[in-house]
Formats: sequence, structure tokens, C-alpha cells
Amino acid sequence: MEHLDVVIVGAGLSGIGAAYRLQSEHPGRSYAILEARESMGGTWDLFRYPGVRSDSDMFTLGYPFKPWRDAKSIADGPSILRYIRETAAENGIEKRIRYGTKVIAASWSSEEARWTLTLEQGGEQRSLTCGFLYCCAGYYNYEQGHAPQFPGVETFAGQLVHPQFWPEDLDYAGKRVVVIGSGATAVTLVPAMADQAELITMLQRSPTWISAVPGRDKQADRIRELLPPKLAHRLIRTKNILFNVGFYQYCRRRPEAARKLLTDLSTRILKDRELVAEHFTPSYNPWDQRLCAVPDADFFKAMKKGKAEVVTDHIETFVPEGIRLKSGRVLEADVVISATGLKLLAFGGLSLTVDGEPVNLADQFVWQGAMLTGVPNFAVCIGYTNASWTLRADLTSRLVCKVLAHMDRRGYRAVVPEPQGHLDETPLLDLASGYIQRSIGDFPRQGHRHPWKVRQNYLLDSATTMRTSLDKTLKPVRRAPELQRV
Repeated sequence: MEHLDVVIVGAGLSGIGAAYRLQSEHPGRSYAILEARESMGGTWDLFRYPGVRSDSDMFTLGYPFKPWRDAKSIADGPSILRYIRETAAENGIEKRIRYGTKVIAASWSSEEARWTLTLEQGGEQRSLTCGFLYCCAGYYNYEQGHAPQFPGVETFAGQLVHPQFWPEDLDYAGKRVVVIGSGATAVTLVPAMADQAELITMLQRSPTWISAVPGRDKQADRIRELLPPKLAHRLIRTKNILFNVGFYQYCRRRPEAARKLLTDLSTRILKDRELVAEHFTPSYNPWDQRLCAVPDADFFKAMKKGKAEVVTDHIETFVPEGIRLKSGRVLEADVVISATGLKLLAFGGLSLTVDGEPVNLADQFVWQGAMLTGVPNFAVCIGYTNASWTLRADLTSRLVCKVLAHMDRRGYRAVVPEPQGHLDETPLLDLASGYIQRSIGDFPRQGHRHPWKVRQNYLLDSATTMRTSLDKTLKPVRRAPELQRV
């Protein structure tokens, strides 16, 4: 049976970044990236719907070690995918990827200090072993989106589409389109489809906070003109991190002021205070759910042109000609797009077993936002919910490299996090968004104190994570670890 020092699960933005850190800091270790799909890129290869783009600036969503050189700060999906592929090619990472290889189970043996992975390739199963397992598969289901059961949908004469599985041949030119939902996907689809559709309607049950942001960062453009690429990238990245952290803290500490700021901005663009009050003023405070960014106010501009509208109402039933709402209005539609959110899936659906005992993820705590109690030599990559995913992802990959170096110095074959004292548990992802609340109970928990608390603050994490004493809470495995609730 083949044995590798490290296995990385997932060849998306996180997995490629993890491979770069691993081979840079531990060049002597053998590793492979196992990717269930047939191509690199993860989210940015899977999603093909019109206008797909980042909702974070690319100077922070991009890697710290590879400057973002494109003009747009809020980038489209193909540009991000090209950036990921370039990173893999430039660093020899692509040859380490094994496509069409899904990890369906992982079994840890404390006696042998290794994982045995069960893989599915081309409909057949095989196995390999590794000393350390690093899951960079994200936290949502690539094979299924959230699909509510709409009453009467079988009577609808038009076409129903989910953005996660966009048909390449979908023709919506001159047609009436309804987008169900008000999250990042919906506010991206509306302006991208507005010019070709006869009319596109975003149907929402309740408003979402939407903020217009510049598509290009003029300050970044100026900095890149004056400084070498790497130095410019570092400076722009720092600038954007400080702004994003500052704005988040402002929203959380002064919610009423933040509400006024965002509603005033939308009113200034749309020039209709009643419209903003009805459709763009949520009942929740900013950053109780993730803020939707619209570059260059494209969403609002589509509305001002009369090519798009927003309706706030509830669906009563689908009818042959479209959707009948609780108010009695019928939204006529040739195409309905169900942008109703993602379906969470912990660590790509990987089934974990430790010394013959199945691991119940919900019973475990997350250490440093990366490793799990009761599960030796295992790490997961989880990004921020209030900032760019890659900020935490890259920090986690660096931490994994530090753990591996720590094991080498101490002569440990395996380590596992062990808390000292009681931990009060809270959900791993602390957002009120529906897609998170539906499935967060299947994920590990976070505690109430460092290093068991998953902080949503990159400035604090960057200052402390790599300086944490590993000896205090990361213990060598000399026997089968306890899997009971801590």
C-alpha cells in the first residue's frame, strides 16, 4: 500500500495554497493532493453561472505569496480560476494532484500512527496511508445545493435552474427571469443577466444588506504603479485588511450607525428612500449575516435602467406561467433560478474513525481553528466568515507546517489537541444565515477561550497563532485518544 507523509484533500484555492506552504517549509516530505472532481479550482471551477465573482477583494482573497496583477479588485470567476492554475503551474503543484479521487473514509491507528484512507476512483475503491491528513475541501456540498420544496413546482411550464449546476445551453435572451433569493449569488446574477433578459426579478422573503463597492481599487492601482509587485501586493493587502477589520468592528459595535450608513448609501444611488426602506433595509443588523458586495453598484444600476426589479414577498405556489405570491400577485416567468443557498457538508463528507471508533464531529472542539480534539494528525481548513477566506486558510496552512516541525523536534509520531479544563461550546460558524443554521449542528464546536475559540479577527490571529506554545494544548498520542464529549 502506498504511503505518503501528508495528504491534502481538495485542489481548490485552499488546497493549492496548502501545497505551496507544505513544499516550501517541508520540502523533504512526500505529499499528494486528492481531488474528487476532474479539474482544479474547487468553487471557482464548479460555479459557471453568469457573472460569478468574488465577494472579497482579490488582494486579500489571493495568496500572500503571489501578487494579484489583474485590474479588477472584485474579480470574476474565470480570472480567479486562472490565478489558481497559474500558482499551481509556477510551483510544480499540478503534478501532485490526483484527479477523480474522492476520499470517502479515513481510519486512524494509534498503534501504527497513520491514517488509512479509503478512496473512490472511477467507481472502484482503493486505499493508501499517510502520516498527516489535511482537509481543504471547504464546508459545503459540491454535489447538492439547498433545494427547498416549492409547492406546485411540477406545474411550472418554464425552466427551473439551480446556479450550482448551471446549464451551458440556457437561453434567457428576451425572456422573463425570476431569481429566488437575495444572497451573494442572487445579487450577482441579476445585473449579469439583466441586459439580455426582458426583465429579471429578484424575489426575496426579506431584505439583505447590500453594499456598493468599487470594482477597481484606485489606491491599489497607484501603489502598483510606484512599487515593485511583491511590495505593492503586501502594502495593498495590509491596507485592505485594516479597512475590512475596521468596518466589521464598526458594524458590530455601532449597529445603528452602520444601518444608517448602508441605507443612506443605497438611497443616494437609487434616489428612492421608500424603495430602500421596503427592499434593502433588513431587520437584522449588518454582519449578523454576511454582507453582499456589489461592484460599481451594478445591481442598483440594473434597477435604475428598468431591466431589473426586487419583490419582497412569500411564495404561495408555482403556477404554469410563473409564481403566485402570498399577496396574490403572479410573477410571470420563463426561467426561474433557485438561488436559495448552499448545503453545508462537513469536510467534504469525509467519514472519520479513530482506533475503530467512529468520530462524531459534533462532540469535538476545534483547536486554533484547525485541528480537532480526539482526532490525531488531522487538520481542516476553514476560512473567515467576515473577511476573505484565504486570510485564515493561509494562516492555517502555516500552522499545520509548524505542527509538523514541532513533531519533528519532539520526536512525536502523532499529536492531538487536549483542552485543560471545561469549555463552553458555541457553534463553529457564528452567523445567522439560513444555509449555516440548517446544518451547523453537524460540525465541531468552538470553545469560549483561546485557542479553542474561532475568532473572526485576522489581526489578532496573525499576531498570536504562530506564536502559540504548542506544548500546552497539543499532546503526543501514546494511546487511543478519548472521543467522548470534553
